[in-house]
Amino acid sequence: MGMESKTIWLNGEFVDYEKATLHFLTPGLHYGIGVFEGIRCYGTADGPAIFRLKEHIARFFHSAFCLGFRELPFGEEQIAEACAELVARNAFDDCYIRPLLYLASGGSGGGWNLNLDGGSPAIGIAAWQWKNYLGAEALEKGVRANVSSFTRHHPNVTMTKAKISGSYANSFLAKTESVRLGFDEAIMLDPQGYVAECTGENLFLVKNGTIVTSPSAPILEGITRDALVALAGDLGIPVVEKPVSRDQLYIADEVFVCGTAAECIALREIDFRKIGRGTAGPVTRKLQKVFHAAVRGEHPRSNEWCTWVREEAALPSPARFARGRHR
Repeated sequence: MGMESKTIWLNGEFVDYEKATLHFLTPGLHYGIGVFEGIRCYGTADGPAIFRLKEHIARFFHSAFCLGFRELPFGEEQIAEACAELVARNAFDDCYIRPLLYLASGGSGGGWNLNLDGGSPAIGIAAWQWKNYLGAEALEKGVRANVSSFTRHHPNVTMTKAKISGSYANSFLAKTESVRLGFDEAIMLDPQGYVAECTGENLFLVKNGTIVTSPSAPILEGITRDALVALAGDLGIPVVEKPVSRDQLYIADEVFVCGTAAECIALREIDFRKIGRGTAGPVTRKLQKVFHAAVRGEHPRSNEWCTWVREEAALPSPARFARGRHR
């Protein structure tokens, strides 16, 4: 399944998929100066529902300000409404939503002088149908991973709390290396040698009934991570945040990863070592079950976390996307 759709939202207007293009000399493309979000929408009995839309859009804006953008052309409410309208216009149910803010030309230097203030921010949003990031069998069987030779960014090298486009060269290096070695995913250590996260997922281990996860300082604090911690609390499963060494992964009862794209997936093998029974363990399966109930509108937390997309969201309302100055 490709990434095609009927329409894309670009700087306040809905344009045909084929016409949503950027000029080659867009500085954000050349320097990776942009931030993005990955958001999931799921089909439910009451129609499509976007999972934790408010939190994703808040992080999108936080990423922009961490990177250094002072003012944005649209506000959080406008971007959230654009995401919902985009899903409705494309008549999607299960889909992935990608807002992207990038440095465009304009101003002194047009963004080519390595000064963020030399350009101007622009925003686009795409949506496409997408189900299995790590493969259709990953939910049941889990996946294989290795500890990467590439280290997760030092917190003073880039902003680890921001989803900055250029920062993902780090993840590309690690993931490409791992896949070429025959694994499905890469585990990245922090600059001190402790487990940080995977290339696009946060990581948890289970030992003696307790879930352990890495401290938040060197990682991207995932919204799915936050949801699973809350759901584990609902189930009475303790969650501890503390440094994790790579060999603690090897002897864990279970290891699982989570993210918007990956959802909740077990790691059945790490560095050629079988983890637990070599499949998704009981704690992982419990969390998978309640997580999928939550995103499908079938859990007590669904009303708190889901934004339902109504048919009227597809009605044209251009005034809602008027440009302004937003901090």
